[in-house]
Amino acid sequence: MSRTTGRAQRGGHTGVSIEDVAAAAGVSTATVSRAVRGLPRVSPATREKILEVAAALGYVASSSASGLATGRTRTVGVLAPFVSRWFFSKAIEGADRELHSRNYNLSLFNLGGHGSNRERLFSSTMVYKQIDALLVLCMALSEEELEHLHKIDIPLVVVGGHVEDCPYIGINDYDAASTAVRHLLELGHRDIALLHGDDETDLNFDVPRVRIRAFQDVMADAGLEVRPEWDEWGDFTVASGQQAFTRLWSQPGRKPTAIFCSSDEMAMGVIFEAGRHGVRIPQDLSVIGIDDHDFSAALGLTTVGQRPDDQAELGTRMLLDELDGVAGAVRSAVAPHELIVRETTAPPRDLSSARG
Repeated sequence: MSRTTGRAQRGGHTGVSIEDVAAAAGVSTATVSRAVRGLPRVSPATREKILEVAAALGYVASSSASGLATGRTRTVGVLAPFVSRWFFSKAIEGADRELHSRNYNLSLFNLGGHGSNRERLFSSTMVYKQIDALLVLCMALSEEELEHLHKIDIPLVVVGGHVEDCPYIGINDYDAASTAVRHLLELGHRDIALLHGDDETDLNFDVPRVRIRAFQDVMADAGLEVRPEWDEWGDFTVASGQQAFTRLWSQPGRKPTAIFCSSDEMAMGVIFEAGRHGVRIPQDLSVIGIDDHDFSAALGLTTVGQRPDDQAELGTRMLLDELDGVAGAVRSAVAPHELIVRETTAPPRDLSSARG
């Protein structure tokens, strides 16, 4: 982007940029942005000074904000790595529910699962759209991306995964995964496979790693071996669960009696593919997931449930409360999870026979 185009986007059609106003007023560009848009964390005296300088220089805010008496867009951005996956679509649903109830709009920034759009979004689109706050779904932010967000200094909260130095809302993934594995152990399973999330999609969030560590720790505490040949990966989709099952079952030697899947969608893939191989669920193989996907009850899938829509709704409420001047409204919070036992888990066949 050329400097002229950038200045025009930041300062309307007058040629006066937000940097010009900041320099003349002796404040940061973030403070100017907050002041002209009526956002919190600007003292009345500073706001008055900035508005006087802006008027004297002929600075005009972007057209998306200038028509509003408050200077705000009444728009909250939602940044998602995908929109087709269950967690993200449910979270967007929850965010929109809260925004609609408070007469705000939602602006979706979809990365499409790839990194090519990230630089463009953070360096230009997101800044110049002048959103009032940002909800980030289940992905980490690089230092450069956080720097861009700090420049516009808007309320920010992350939903679904921990991000360093950012408030976040989500389940305790370590405890959720531990709950799933312990359920299998309590049924009598000892030969347990792992289908974990793979982190090669540029999302760089810590959920897959935390769930892997929980599996390893619970197995170690039970004195059980984590067999490397039973360690499979997927990308949290049904198709990757099918592929993982095929790889696992095509190996020679002993087969696991249970499999812990890091998401319900991967667990569904395991169930579908097991049926094609003549493997009965749960008689031959117990399967447990995490999420409580909309289809999980219909499939009888045992899972550790969470509510991403409630998490996003809470995060959005925090953002809007902060915009309304509630100090400390945006904060980290642990969302609940629960074990939901259905029909895909049972004692292993040998143990069932012995009990019979």
